[in-house]
Amino acid sequence: MPRPVVAGIDGTRAGSAAADWAAREALRRELPLTLVHAWSWEPLDLPVTQDTEAQREAAGRLLHEAAGALRERHPRLELTAEQPPAPAVTALLARSEDAEMLVLGTRGHGRLMGFLLGSVGLQVLGRAASPVVMVRPAQDGSDRPAPPGRSEVVVGLENLTATGEPVLAFAFAHAAANGMRIHAVRAWALPTVFNYSPAAMELADEAGGIEAHEKQQLHTALRPWRERYPQVEVVEQVEIGAAAEVLLTASGRAGLVVVGRRRRPGRGHLGPVAHATLHHACCPVAVVSHD
Repeated sequence: MPRPVVAGIDGTRAGSAAADWAAREALRRELPLTLVHAWSWEPLDLPVTQDTEAQREAAGRLLHEAAGALRERHPRLELTAEQPPAPAVTALLARSEDAEMLVLGTRGHGRLMGFLLGSVGLQVLGRAASPVVMVRPAQDGSDRPAPPGRSEVVVGLENLTATGEPVLAFAFAHAAANGMRIHAVRAWALPTVFNYSPAAMELADEAGGIEAHEKQQLHTALRPWRERYPQVEVVEQVEIGAAAEVLLTASGRAGLVVVGRRRRPGRGHLGPVAHATLHHACCPVAVVSHD
């Protein structure tokens, strides 16, 4: 049974944009979409009567209307809607266990101020079992996703070993489904006295220098994915500099940026590259966990 694309909504424009992006991705990958609006009653410290049943009904209407709008916009979409009686983070993390990806909305103010990541998004990003895609709405006031740039998926590659393969798997699957090219980016820096290794430097010398060695490593890591997805054009970029800066510069023409996150049991943590990309990229960002 195919795993669904799961979109979390909360009644905001950002949530609607995320749902629409998720619907389009589900159709292109021929996957079902599950729309989730978690709701649990929590008492508020307000001097007013709190009608929990009315709140529950309002949450149900929100979910029903969002699902109806998606079905009208995408009539071929296989869609189910869920309203789990749990806090949003708990519900979304549980749903990520059997999801192809989890799609959430985020507010943003443009390239200088970046995204506004709420507490729910940050907690889910750091702990979700599936890849998480953060989407923000267009700046024209609509609830559609912000329009992508040129048709390429920019993927930042810090880990070129087998443990980093989930990042490439997600990036190539998205590129193939959407007719986009892969722009693989790897940043490098001169070794410091603390991580200098004679063996590593010997390998770099044999390859013609550190940069040539990095290019060779990237090309080797991408070879099996080129063979698996021969229809996907691949562009390689190896550049000296800070990883976040190099990746963000490359992302100016991207429709999606894909970054990795190390999986640490019991800890929800985003590295500095993922954090910077989430706040400043001008397109949707996918965070993929790996060992």
